[in-house]
Amino acid sequence: MLARETWRVAFEALWSNKLRAFLTTLGVVIGSACIVLVVTVAVTGRRYVIGQIEGVGSNLVYANYEVNPQQGLVMSNEITLADMNAVKAAASNVVAVAGTRSMPQTVVTGGIERSVALVGATEGFQVIRNLRILQGRFLDSEDMESRSKVCLITDELAALAFPNQNPLGASLRVGEISFTVVGVFQERVGTFGLSEIQRYTVLVPFPLMQYYSGDNSIDALYAQATAPERVSALTRQVEALLRGRHPGGTYVVQNLTAILDAARTIGTALTIVLLVIGFIALLVSGIGIMNIMLVTVTERTREIGIRKAIGARHREILYQFLIEAILISGVGSLLGILIALAIPVVVRPLLPGDLSVPVPWTSVVLAFLVACSTGLFFGYLPANRAAHLPPTESLRYE
Repeated sequence: MLARETWRVAFEALWSNKLRAFLTTLGVVIGSACIVLVVTVAVTGRRYVIGQIEGVGSNLVYANYEVNPQQGLVMSNEITLADMNAVKAAASNVVAVAGTRSMPQTVVTGGIERSVALVGATEGFQVIRNLRILQGRFLDSEDMESRSKVCLITDELAALAFPNQNPLGASLRVGEISFTVVGVFQERVGTFGLSEIQRYTVLVPFPLMQYYSGDNSIDALYAQATAPERVSALTRQVEALLRGRHPGGTYVVQNLTAILDAARTIGTALTIVLLVIGFIALLVSGIGIMNIMLVTVTERTREIGIRKAIGARHREILYQFLIEAILISGVGSLLGILIALAIPVVVRPLLPGDLSVPVPWTSVVLAFLVACSTGLFFGYLPANRAAHLPPTESLRYE
């Protein structure tokens, strides 16, 4: 009964000063919503950036032959299909390997000659580079074995060469050779021309490129590790294998681990900074709770004296004012969390199609606990002051 009475008195005290309680609660609403949103933004942003980097190629290691300006091109040092097969056979932590060779060519569209990148690719290139097939299919083993004159083209080249028509099955003349288009593709994550995939690119079977060029060298060798933690070891293995097979060559063997680590570090730092901002907002609201409660204690000094005179104990007075502080912070945190949960739903139609904004449940729990703890911490001083007021002095207070 005493506990129920304490809760009733605390609620009635807040209800009698609705505007003051609302303004104090508003600070907690903003602070708790801020915590949920900043954690959500940080986690979503970190996941999106890492996903974009991994979209170039998951667990990817890539190598290329670097021409020494003093020696010039040494054909015996170029990476070959034999090197690619050796990597696949020797590396225990590799899932797939692939190679490409590019050369500039031209196509004539609408009576205009345009430059394109003719890229010979081995069978595993699509899997390693995460290419998105928009229409048709990728090059298969039969195309490789028979050196079929088939090709895949980028979506931009398809729109340019075959406007308002289905490019599948159509003939595309590249240089002196005509190819049948069997697929249209795009990079899952654009590399802005920094890879072999350019704006206008034609992918053909590598054996066909090898047959017409008379050269079995590879411009870029790709290897996919079994897991992210195996990428560094695979990088060292590929570099050692290439240097062992071509002692005089200079090779650049790289991976995306450094970029991924940098993205994770930036994401963590961003999360910390945004959380600090959220905690500052809650700190300000906590100070507001303390100030309002101190004013409330001063205004209700006579009421406290009367309650003590009729038998209210120190603990009951303390609990009454603590409950008021917890009600303000608890209700404020719940309202702030609801607002924070609603905002991602509202802005979802405005975001890119592949970007989702899940709200981490940990941010909801964190916001609620921190907001309630803030109210309890900053409400204790006014509550303790009210509980220690002498009854005789309180009754004489005007």
